[in-house]
Amino acid sequence: MFSSREAVSFGGRLFWFFCLVLNAADFRVTTLPHRLEHSASSNNRLIETMTGGVAAFDYNNDGFVDLFFANGAKQPSLRKTGTQFWNRLYRNEGGKGFVDATESTGLQGEGFSMGVAAADFDNDGFTDLFVSGVNGQSRLYRNHRGVFKPVALPPVPGWAVGGGWFDYDRDGFADLFVVKYVDWNPAEEPVCGAPVRTYCHPREYAGTANQLLHNNRDGSFTDVSASAGIGKHIGKGMSVAFGDMDSDGLPDAFVTNDTVPNFLFHNRGDGRFDEIAVRASVALNDDGRALSAMGVDFRDIDNDGRDDLFYTALVNETFPFLRNLGRWLFADLTYASRIGAATLTRSGWGAGIYDFDNDGRKDLFVAGGDVQTNAEAYSSRKSRQPCQLLWNEGSQKFRAIDVGEPALHRGAAFADFDNNGTIDVAVSRLGSEPVLFWNPMKGHWIGFRVKGLGVRITIDGAQHNHSTTAVGYASSSDPRVHFGLGAAATVREVVVRWPSGKVQKIANPAVDRYLDIAEP
Repeated sequence: MFSSREAVSFGGRLFWFFCLVLNAADFRVTTLPHRLEHSASSNNRLIETMTGGVAAFDYNNDGFVDLFFANGAKQPSLRKTGTQFWNRLYRNEGGKGFVDATESTGLQGEGFSMGVAAADFDNDGFTDLFVSGVNGQSRLYRNHRGVFKPVALPPVPGWAVGGGWFDYDRDGFADLFVVKYVDWNPAEEPVCGAPVRTYCHPREYAGTANQLLHNNRDGSFTDVSASAGIGKHIGKGMSVAFGDMDSDGLPDAFVTNDTVPNFLFHNRGDGRFDEIAVRASVALNDDGRALSAMGVDFRDIDNDGRDDLFYTALVNETFPFLRNLGRWLFADLTYASRIGAATLTRSGWGAGIYDFDNDGRKDLFVAGGDVQTNAEAYSSRKSRQPCQLLWNEGSQKFRAIDVGEPALHRGAAFADFDNNGTIDVAVSRLGSEPVLFWNPMKGHWIGFRVKGLGVRITIDGAQHNHSTTAVGYASSSDPRVHFGLGAAATVREVVVRWPSGKVQKIANPAVDRYLDIAEP
């Protein structure tokens, strides 16, 4: 798979680079035995095209990452019996396959599920799930040692596309950010498209405000959207991701909005947030245009110590790469990085920033598919599209490689499902079985298991990453912190910065394995 390049010296240190040649056949592909039902109808209800969140998390603490799929259900009167559930949970059998554990864990669900966010909100050592839904059908499930039971939440009205967990007040307990889309009423669905009916443009619907639910540390939550400054901003939210944009130790939140300006909520540290997307140059693209912004990841792409942004959009919009320059300012490198030309004709949903080939440079992954499921009937576009790997060639340049067969891909979750040190991807597909892309790459690596979100790790002063589960579109990924090392078989020093402010240093850790790190 790899052929070594000439070794080059940089700053007195020796780096080995690898030449990657990938095509769709290089990823081993498997599917899981259920269809993503999205209640497709001739009425083209907007919710039909937007479901499909995926969560990668270890629900039973056996060391292997399991999979949960949100499933857009039919009306209750049309529900199938037997093992045909709304949602699905698959237990990872040691990297050798997955077994349906939906019924035994109590995660069948009800209503029309959209997305999912995973985190251990009560610090009992077991990962819990927030499953977002339509018209007040969002639910929080507490994990009781492998069995999930609903937990009361403050009202989450309307359409919640997804959510994300982060400890915004650094009290050691994860808080919940709920991403809200538009005001949707199934009895008042507009009719769009002629002569071929299509899903309507977001302009046909009023926007809504996101919600912030504070963890009270006793199993309950308080809606602090108003006092935190989140609730006064009306948008059409699709996804949220968390990073520390100004390196002040406080997690900030970036929200992608569909055809209206994005939000960047800067954490003031006093329980309040300032919305600064315009000031930071991330509300619109370089042309001053609000995109159909979809899935997002918020982490350091170029290893300069500052968290960058990458998000997906629809055909003719490109997938923006926004480089963090510091001083509360981002630069749009979409075209300079070659991502613009590579993505102009594509539509994307799930997204992730990971080092897929373990060469020490983070790559970008996109779950592809048009928002319209019948684009061929009225245009030259293809509804079904392959996924896309934007391979990092260095110097902030990327090369696009198609992955998998064309489909209506939606959510994507990222994890090392077989614990071999490479990042795999699970992707949902409307009206079809979910697909797993097993990563065939090699190269040295190191990974870390830490308790909590927002833990920031640096290795040898050269690579930076942080623990998060809020990745992509309506989905949730493995919080383990992964680094590729290429040909390097050693790491001299690991620096861990905890949300509490404590800094921990680890000398000469073993590589090619996952290490457990506890806060000192």
